[in-house]
Amino acid sequence: MKVRDLMSKDVQVARPGDSLQDVARRMHDGDFGFMPVADGDTLIGTITDRDIVVRAIAGGVSVSAPVVEFITRDPYTARADDELKTVLDAMGSRQIRRLPVLDKDDRLVGVVSLGDLSTRVKEKYAGEALEDISRA
Repeated sequence: MKVRDLMSKDVQVARPGDSLQDVARRMHDGDFGFMPVADGDTLIGTITDRDIVVRAIAGGVSVSAPVVEFITRDPYTARADDELKTVLDAMGSRQIRRLPVLDKDDRLVGVVSLGDLSTRVKEKYAGEALEDISRA
């Protein structure tokens, strides 16, 4: 089975100039804590609710600051045609819970999470990946 078979395709995307407050509000309203940041269809980074709190708000940054200042640049990604087990192994070894998914032309086409993968990959592999991701 391929990543494209279970990735989330209806993904909220932040834009570089979006404010921290706008992105945080969208995360709250959508009940998620991760967003790819893209300029057009080109992925430039990712932002999490934790990034907003730890990198920005805890440092006294205004909530109107642009999100681009606090993103993780060059995030690890998956390809839509990658095998699920391969991606799960990579997530475990890199301690990553969510990945942007790109197509063959490097366009952002979705997001895959550990939860998505664990529902479709053997329980043993999902448990091993979660253990790897959760280690200190």
